[in-house]
Amino acid sequence: MIRYILRRIGYGLLILLGVNLLTFFLFFTVNTPDDMARLNIGGKRVTQDQIEKWKAERGYDRPLYFNEAAAGSEKITRTVLWERSVSLLALDFGRSDSARSVDIGHEIKSRMGVSLQLAVPLFALQLLVSISFSLLLVFFRHSRIDFWGVVLCVLMLSISSLFYIIVGQFMFSRVLRWVPISGFAPGLDAVRFLALPIVLSLLARLGGEARLYRAMFLEEIGRDYVRTARAKGLAESVVLFRHVLRNALVPIITSAGAYLPYVFMGSLVFESFFGIPGLGAFVIEAISGQDFAIVRSMVFLGAALYIASNALIDIAYTWVDPRVRLS
Repeated sequence: MIRYILRRIGYGLLILLGVNLLTFFLFFTVNTPDDMARLNIGGKRVTQDQIEKWKAERGYDRPLYFNEAAAGSEKITRTVLWERSVSLLALDFGRSDSARSVDIGHEIKSRMGVSLQLAVPLFALQLLVSISFSLLLVFFRHSRIDFWGVVLCVLMLSISSLFYIIVGQFMFSRVLRWVPISGFAPGLDAVRFLALPIVLSLLARLGGEARLYRAMFLEEIGRDYVRTARAKGLAESVVLFRHVLRNALVPIITSAGAYLPYVFMGSLVFESFFGIPGLGAFVIEAISGQDFAIVRSMVFLGAALYIASNALIDIAYTWVDPRVRLS
């Protein structure tokens, strides 16, 4: 197990390095620092002096890969590649390209807490509700409950999440006035602001998740060990929970684990619509404001989280199924 983890860490570092270099190439070769300056300064008439001043303030006036004018190790360290790309490997995100020039690392730390308050309850409820609902459909398979449950799942997954947001805000905030329409407050007041986006996001994902889990359970029900359990006189509910659910956990963990990076990164759509100052809204603000430093940092952070999530998923396989061995 330890050798496997060390090997995955090594693979992950190589992947992060590749993602980092590819991102640097796309941002600084295809889109030059002069182009970035023009986009950030804005306006129809941007002088070269303004461009040079903007680049100097943010360190983009240095050579991209190799600084021939510097001495010693500074030939490499005093370059845009080192200061804006290699530094990410040490989690030094630097400052943003916007006029405010915020500390990206500080913003990520503060906003990640807000995103976790939204995503962690949603992640837990999503698993609980989806698994429970799909088990209910499997328990009543080949009946009207199963048929109309599947129809409901198809209907829910066919509707855009934007529809849930618009209708939910209108019904529960404007008409019923149960919860605020948008915004955020720290402490216990956060419950009032997060309740509606959690419920709506749960409904938006329930149809697809429940259908997927239902298919997994139906596949397990046809196995020989299930027929043996029934032949021994076990009740159907016991068979479902003790045998079918346990043996279907591997694909469920795979599906749920793919959502883990979003637990930390936040939801782009829901945070933006509900005015929640998390990482998802941070990315949207950076894209709309042409702040490439923030976008590069979030791309790197997202890649790191995906690599870590895949490693955790592999380790979780050994917990739910002792037959799985990491070698």
